[in-house]
Amino acid sequence: MTEQPDTTPAPGDGDATTAFAERVFGDMLGAFELLSIHLGDRLGWYRALADGGPLDPPTLAERTGTYERYAREWLEQQAVYGILTVDDAEPGASDRRFALPPAHADALVNPDSLDYVAPLGRFIAAVGAQLGPLLEAYRSGGGVSWAQLGDEARSAQGDINRPWFLHRLGDALASVPSLHDVLSRPGARIADIGMGHGWSSIALARAYPSARVEGFDVDAESVVAARRHADEAHVGDRVRFHHVAGEGIPQEAVFDAAFVFEALHDMPFPVEVLTSIRRAVKRDGEVVIMDEAVAEAFAPDGDDVERIMYGYSIFMCLPDGLSMPGSVGTGTVMRQSTLERYAREAGFSGIELLTIEEFAFFRFTRLLH
Repeated sequence: MTEQPDTTPAPGDGDATTAFAERVFGDMLGAFELLSIHLGDRLGWYRALADGGPLDPPTLAERTGTYERYAREWLEQQAVYGILTVDDAEPGASDRRFALPPAHADALVNPDSLDYVAPLGRFIAAVGAQLGPLLEAYRSGGGVSWAQLGDEARSAQGDINRPWFLHRLGDALASVPSLHDVLSRPGARIADIGMGHGWSSIALARAYPSARVEGFDVDAESVVAARRHADEAHVGDRVRFHHVAGEGIPQEAVFDAAFVFEALHDMPFPVEVLTSIRRAVKRDGEVVIMDEAVAEAFAPDGDDVERIMYGYSIFMCLPDGLSMPGSVGTGTVMRQSTLERYAREAGFSGIELLTIEEFAFFRFTRLLH
């Protein structure tokens, strides 16, 4: 009797494997798309198209001081990806012109738009440049700091939050009457710990003209940028920035309110930072932490917020936190239970979620004296 061949599918074969392979292929397309957006952002191609388009490759290259052959390939790639539109020139024509649709321009060249996403490409580029050190950190338990990620990561972080702070933060805080009352005190002093490029501090100063804002950050380059931004926003007389870690707030400092905007999870010593804040803020003052609105607990079927925050965590926030010896290594995905534990260890009695909604991917939590 002739032995029949074994037609049993090998483990992993079938529709599920194909579906997963297709998903990874789609992720590859997305990675290329983000990096191509980074090129268009940093080379000024999107801006040139928004200001003077449609343009053909030679004109785009001439206006931006770039090489025509690269400009041509990028323009065609952007059209194939559906980011740019192309005129009706005959196939193969050398004078084909490309345009950036207004809706796409708002997301790619308008830094005041709440939909501004061009900085996302900078995050990916910054991480890619540090993959070697990241691999070593994962093996050794070390870290890769924001300073190592460099100016691309710094500017991306500042620019992606800028429109939300400048255009929404004042109204968000004013929507909580008790918080608004404290911030409206004549001569109120407000601390902004981990202020980065300073946009949150500038927004506080604009929303509360009688207040003085003191920003603190451990990154020297961010402090320099924040001072420049405050001067350009004409609030430099009421906003001061200090190259000081959150746990190093001067003993003599006294504040009516203190904020940590999307930074506590990065800090290697969050309990010490909160202890320093509790000491500095008046008993009738306010302490508010704005951080990522992740789920209450881990679940493998997490939503897109969980997915993006874990992405930030494994490539940026956790390596940054662990770059400091002795760090607790919080990571981006800081659950409310973790924040409450940190708060209680710092001497606060608990936490309270504030009713501020639809503020990007963030939530605001009051720490209770």
